[in-house]
Amino acid sequence: MNRLDAAFSALADPTRRAILARLARGETTVMDLAEPFAMSQPAVSRHLKVLEEAGLITRRIEGTKRPCRLAPGALEEIDKWLAMLRRALEANYDRLDQLLAEMEARKEKDQT
Repeated sequence: MNRLDAAFSALADPTRRAILARLARGETTVMDLAEPFAMSQPAVSRHLKVLEEAGLITRRIEGTKRPCRLAPGALEEIDKWLAMLRRALEANYDRLDQLLAEMEARKEKDQT
């Protein structure tokens, strides 16, 4: 759960979500990631550190560059958690559908 909490905490910030959206297009450097934001490169680096600690991105050193990319399987735990919620909601809706069908059947029976 700690990793899931860290991922959701990281995703709560719109700048970090924008960074992830950019990284979805492929690996890029910190300087390229910082370009569209009205913030310093060190501020972007702090966002990247949060994303990296949450397991959402990986960084490597390539000379003076620090390319970043989405971590393999980064969203897998989030997907599993959301799938569990979807299954629970679907079960609730199935029970509701069944209850409504039973109520409708009783209503029709009472009218005859």
